Amino acid sequence: MKKSRIIAFAALASLTLSLLSAIAPAQAARDLKGSACSQEGLVRTIQGVTYTCERVNGSLQYAQGRTLSGTLNVLCTPQEAWCVAMTQAFQAKTGITTKFIRLSSGEALTRLIASKNNPEFDVWTGGPNDSHISGRIQGVLDTYKSPTRNMLKKQFQDSDGYWTGIYMGALGFCSNTNELKRLGLRAPTSWNDLLDPKYKGNIMMAHPGTSGTAYTALWSQVLRLGSQDAAIAYMKELNKNILSYTRSGAGPTGPLGRGEVATGLVFSHDCTAAKLRGNPVVVSFPKEGTGFEIGGIALVKGAKNAEAAKAYIDFSLSAEAQNLGPAKAESFQILTNPNGKYDPRMVNLKKVTLLDYQAEAAGVAATALKARFDKEVALTSLAK
Repeated sequence: MKKSRIIAFAALASLTLSLLSAIAPAQAARDLKGSACSQEGLVRTIQGVTYTCERVNGSLQYAQGRTLSGTLNVLCTPQEAWCVAMTQAFQAKTGITTKFIRLSSGEALTRLIASKNNPEFDVWTGGPNDSHISGRIQGVLDTYKSPTRNMLKKQFQDSDGYWTGIYMGALGFCSNTNELKRLGLRAPTSWNDLLDPKYKGNIMMAHPGTSGTAYTALWSQVLRLGSQDAAIAYMKELNKNILSYTRSGAGPTGPLGRGEVATGLVFSHDCTAAKLRGNPVVVSFPKEGTGFEIGGIALVKGAKNAEAAKAYIDFSLSAEAQNLGPAKAESFQILTNPNGKYDPRMVNLKKVTLLDYQAEAAGVAATALKARFDKEVALTSLAK
């Protein structure tokens, strides 16, 4: 009898320990809420619960707890390497399967509109924010004000929460120094330089209908010349020197590196990346002023995995995530997180004359202006 009691007691003790060990991790996860953390936007997952570091009543603490599941589908507009680095890092941190499809801004918006009644993506990341403004107008984006966005400057925050800025870039001229020398040209420093007959067949840019970069170039003409009519007139003249229009904003850097054209209109960070790969290219900017982008991130309306999408947005605003661009993907956009690491290869905006870009107006005008460019400018190229 005594032996039976000992066995029963041992079994009970073992069961108790098992229950405690099962409860402890869950309790640890619950206890993480409210605990101190070091930097806004940091994401940590314990026992399937994902927390985001926020500033609450002046102090940093883990305050956002989400139980994530399923698959996160990301519509990604920056370069492929950037998309890979970001999605892999998020998956490693949360354990959530994270997939992406890379499309340029115009293509991305078209895809979102096409799947509006049955969304195939949860979050749209990257690309100029005027594209996200167009997405708002088209009804394909939803609002989400990440609690970590308060650390960003106001210019990087949509007041209604339709987009939040994760990087910034300046539009510039990327030129092949060997081709410039062959043509007897210097790196352009004016929009009018691109109209020189020596450039005939030696300039490349993307199409504004598919590329946010190219639409930034088009809208820059509206701003500096004062009207859409004047902008289209300039683009008609520039078209005489255009070899072809690419689909992606960074597309011209390939032909530029191979010496197929002399100059391309791209964001300066794409030219910097091309130079890093050993291409003989140099960046210059127009003295009259140039456009810039605030790369946005937005929640897709009707997202099937909205909770994971919100966690991904939180993560994308963190310095930890934004530092992945220059460190892992040769992406040298300016970071919006004030705690992000400065890289000397990022453009120094103090040395660039920027136009007052007016992204809201650009987004509102986009559909009609792109159609006009296609009809009055690009289609005439086919008749050359």
